[in-house]
Amino acid sequence: MGVVNLTPDSFSDGGRYLKAQDAIEHARALIADGADMLDIGAESTRPGAEPVAAAEELDRLAPVIAAIRAESAIPISVDTMKPEVARVAVAAGASLWNDVTALRWSGDSLSTAAELGCEVVLMHMRGEPRTMQAAPAYQDVVAEVSAFLVERAEAAMAAGVARGKIWLDPGIGFGKTGDHSLTLLGHLDRMVALGFPVLLGASRKSFLGKVDRKATGAGDRLGGSLAAALAGAAAGVAAVRVHDVRETVQALAVQAAIEAAAS
Repeated sequence: MGVVNLTPDSFSDGGRYLKAQDAIEHARALIADGADMLDIGAESTRPGAEPVAAAEELDRLAPVIAAIRAESAIPISVDTMKPEVARVAVAAGASLWNDVTALRWSGDSLSTAAELGCEVVLMHMRGEPRTMQAAPAYQDVVAEVSAFLVERAEAAMAAGVARGKIWLDPGIGFGKTGDHSLTLLGHLDRMVALGFPVLLGASRKSFLGKVDRKATGAGDRLGGSLAAALAGAAAGVAAVRVHDVRETVQALAVQAAIEAAAS
């Protein structure tokens, strides 16, 4: 899953693709690099991020989604917490709603997901982006995140979302310390065992700097991002959400070739 951020303030590439044409060209490059799907978002969810009005989010999103859909059949995910934005994005050609709030942002989120009939990603996050990194604490982060995701999956199904259309995301870096994120990565098999496809988003995130103190900026974290993607693949996740598509495709291909040669 290649990332297209239509934002001025995302942690990794905020502002680079704010103009629609720049975003479309970036999407084309990700497709050429081997992306299997695109995740397009117009509201930053980095720690401390301020919310964006739905109208502004749609102004950024709709033309880009429509342009990509007009020239490619690649699956498109819309990264939004707002049901009204998801509705327009799906009408424009998106087929997956990636919601960092796990359909909790609005009282209409669950019913909208059921009505749209699209796939949905339910992600774990403590609090909201503005506050999520304020002293996050868990007794057992793997058990608590797993329980939350199961509860949200059950809520979605009760609202009419088909089980086969639900994905889970442990929310690496969302309301978690570096140790919490590493622990979740080390126990991804438990997430996979919940019986839903798992999306892993660890690319370029700051927790990688806990291991490599020299990786102070997002651009310094390619090696760590690849290691996380390989760990996810080994654990059986269904997809990895990444910024560096070409490098990740190569790493996963080599991992698969090594495994095939050993069999």
